[in-house]
Amino acid sequence: MLIPEIKIKVTYDKIVKKTDLFKITNSNDAFLVFSEQKLFDVDTFDWIEEMLLLCLNRANRVIGYYKMSKGGFSGTVADPKVIFTTALNCGASSVIVAHNHPSGNLQPSEADIKFTKNVLAAGKFLEINLMDSLILSDNNYKSLADDGYL
Repeated sequence: MLIPEIKIKVTYDKIVKKTDLFKITNSNDAFLVFSEQKLFDVDTFDWIEEMLLLCLNRANRVIGYYKMSKGGFSGTVADPKVIFTTALNCGASSVIVAHNHPSGNLQPSEADIKFTKNVLAAGKFLEINLMDSLILSDNNYKSLADDGYL
């Protein structure tokens, strides 16, 4: 009987000192990371919905980001198992999820709220804090943490 070995590898494309990592202190800091670093696909931002993940260390410094999913005009699918597999493999203490609304409407849908609550519950069990869930448009954002959903 052949049993395959599972190997998990995390690689970083840049080596930096921990003190050089960007620190997140509020929702605007997170928005700046996503927008100023152009983490979303700039060519499709206005017409394709995408979900990204920021992983943070215990000092709330950004370890890195992961492109979770790319969807269609009005939605994308993100699996909490993928979020926390990524977070666990890079040693994250907390995470921030963000997705864009190509329509520019920053109001969270029922699906956005349900997804956020599911990720929050899973994170509590794993002791990985969901710091925020952001909805982005071209030059603005909505923080579900600021609005009391977390």
